[in-house]
Amino acid sequence: MADPDVLIVGGGPGGAAAGHWLARNGIDAVVVEKKTFPRHKTCGDGLTPRAIHELIEMGFDFDVPELHKITGLRAFAGDHSIELPWPEHSVFPNWGAVMRRLDLDHQVAMLAEKQGAVVRTGVEAKPIVEGGKLAAVELRENGDVERIEPRVVVVADGSNSRFGRALGAYRRRDYPFGLAVRGYYSSPNSTDTYLESQLDIRDRDGRSLPGYGWIFPLGDGTINIGVGVLSTFKGWKDVNTSRVLEAYVEGLPEHWQTSLDDVVLEPTGGKLPMSFSIGPKAGPNWVLVGDAAGGVNPFNGEGIDYAYETGRMAAGYIAEYLAGNDGALLEYPQALDDIYGRYHRVARAFAIAIGRPAMMRALVHAGLRSRPLMEWVLKVMANLLEPEDLGTSERVYRAIEQIVALGPEPR
Repeated sequence: MADPDVLIVGGGPGGAAAGHWLARNGIDAVVVEKKTFPRHKTCGDGLTPRAIHELIEMGFDFDVPELHKITGLRAFAGDHSIELPWPEHSVFPNWGAVMRRLDLDHQVAMLAEKQGAVVRTGVEAKPIVEGGKLAAVELRENGDVERIEPRVVVVADGSNSRFGRALGAYRRRDYPFGLAVRGYYSSPNSTDTYLESQLDIRDRDGRSLPGYGWIFPLGDGTINIGVGVLSTFKGWKDVNTSRVLEAYVEGLPEHWQTSLDDVVLEPTGGKLPMSFSIGPKAGPNWVLVGDAAGGVNPFNGEGIDYAYETGRMAAGYIAEYLAGNDGALLEYPQALDDIYGRYHRVARAFAIAIGRPAMMRALVHAGLRSRPLMEWVLKVMANLLEPEDLGTSERVYRAIEQIVALGPEPR
């Protein structure tokens, strides 16, 4: 294979989006994915309005039968619940969706191919570092090895990015991360049009944990059930998320008519680096996107939308670099901070605060009793505040920081 202008390592949301936008701009881009499509990924499969917006921009076909449209969120705290439709917004649509990553990632990779990107599956990429710099990439496929020297590499190989670590990327230990596990279960109510979230998640001993449980209906007789726990409380290392999931499934609301015996695909789990905790996010000839950059929202565990967004953003800076702006790649991390920095700073503060069980219970149980408050909270947690309403956004963020009353400022 001739050396491409850009090699994208990873064919998930961030990598496929980068490939799409690069090829759409006429840039020679190759996406390599270690596994072959279709393949499962540990994920909640939920697509918020932010993710839907990115898919619309890429020309995604929303009439595919594997996609189930979602109109809002149903939030529980114990037995208290509230239903909230997705808000109207000037940029993002007022609907979301659920679609297995098994199907979604393949579809978006084909969108990249449609634009002219080359997508190769079953190919493992390893960096060749010489003199502390990325000199080339070794591609392994069916026992064959080839060395290529792309001008730029997009690192999009997920939350456990081996490629990124080899380049010196590391996770900040003072930032929170998530421990998540999900499984697929059968349910006669899988056509429900609401995502469901349990904000007062507990283990088998009844201990309240900082995190959330989710039920995302797929519309085909199956629901995605999972739990996520944050690393912001004493004793998180001793938590067995599989046991927490079992307790959650056993206590599901009756309308799902689902038990542990209804498992369709056994649960799998992993760690989720959050709040863009991984860096550096760019080097002389490479950038990190999506989960490889820690692009997961601490408020709610969203990652797909930020992978699409960062893939698109990275493609823009790469285009500038290839056009002769030698400093363009190093402008990308600052752009991420300009767009997401303030929001994620507050999200980290929130994640640390709910590590205190008493505060967690007080926030969620009090919040569910006020519909106006929860409508506001949904906009904040899903990052759906209006972009032009900077003044209100700042007041919202200051209010959250005052509510959590952390003492030491989150970094």
